[in-house]
Amino acid sequence: MTRLSWIGLGAATLLLAACGRPADKQVEAPPPAPSGPAVERAGPVAWNAATGGFELNGKPLKAVKLWTFEGSTDGFTAVGSKIAPAAGQGLSVQIADPTLRSPKGLNAPGAQCPLVIVRLTRTAAGDAWDAALYYSTATHGESISYLGKPLAGATPAVNETVTLVYDMSRQAIGAPDWTQSTIDQIRLAIEDKPGGAFVIRPVASADNPDPASLFPAPAAPPAPAPASPAPAKP
Repeated sequence: MTRLSWIGLGAATLLLAACGRPADKQVEAPPPAPSGPAVERAGPVAWNAATGGFELNGKPLKAVKLWTFEGSTDGFTAVGSKIAPAAGQGLSVQIADPTLRSPKGLNAPGAQCPLVIVRLTRTAAGDAWDAALYYSTATHGESISYLGKPLAGATPAVNETVTLVYDMSRQAIGAPDWTQSTIDQIRLAIEDKPGGAFVIRPVASADNPDPASLFPAPAAPPAPAPASPAPAKP
């Protein structure tokens, strides 16, 4: 057999072997990393990575529920949106539908955990920031009649991290239902239109030992300057 025949035989053998193997699975590429410098918006509540908890003005908050998304979705589910564990820590969310739900059966007493805290980083721009927080109890499901909105909840810029704080003792609609109920499940509606993307960092439901620090009293207006005496008549 000639040398060319040996080469042809070898090529045919490799081709047959390849046909016998299953096709490689297509792996979806992760969304591109955001460009620009990373920034974090300052606020009264912050995440302390060293202690693994949230703090209010430097003092630890007691979390009734805490989700850190370390290599898993921690039972959170979406409808249409793509969610997956993010590199390092967090939950990657590519918005197609505003629904992002916690696990059911939280059995969280609303009076003991009036704060819901959501730390997130925007990774792609969106057009319909909402950030409403819905919830269900044994007596009612999710409803526009019962929701919360975050304090200082302006839309974050791409690559900006914000810590959204919901004081459900002063919920936007339906108070005082939260504090009089046992919470079964929460739902975060980040944006109302598809296209935006986020990494959800830790999420917690916690106590509020210092309500005044979240709603500081307005500063007193400055005292009026004393009137100048009228000039003397000649």
